[in-house]
Amino acid sequence: MPDHTEVETTARRNLAPLLDPPPAPDALDLDRDLAGDYGLTSLNKVLFLTSVCEDTGVALSRFTERDVARMRTLRDVITLLTLDPESEPAR
Repeated sequence: MPDHTEVETTARRNLAPLLDPPPAPDALDLDRDLAGDYGLTSLNKVLFLTSVCEDTGVALSRFTERDVARMRTLRDVITLLTLDPESEPAR
C-alpha cells in the first residue's frame, strides 16, 4: 500500500497535465472540485484515476462506480487511494 505522500505527489503530477493551462503540480489545491473548478471531464477523470492507480500500484478494480463518483477533489482521490482495503467500510 503506497503512503499518503507518494499518492499525493503522484496524483498532483498526473492531474496537472490534464488542465489548461497546466499548473505546477504543487500549486494544485487539494480541496478544489475536479470538475467544477478544474474542468475535468468524466473521460479525463477516468484517465487521471487510471494513471494514478497504475503509478502507485493500487488496483483500480477495487473501486466501485460510487467510489469514483465520490472522488470530487484531489483530497478525496488521495484519501480513497490510501485507505487500507481491509479497513474499508462495507459498501
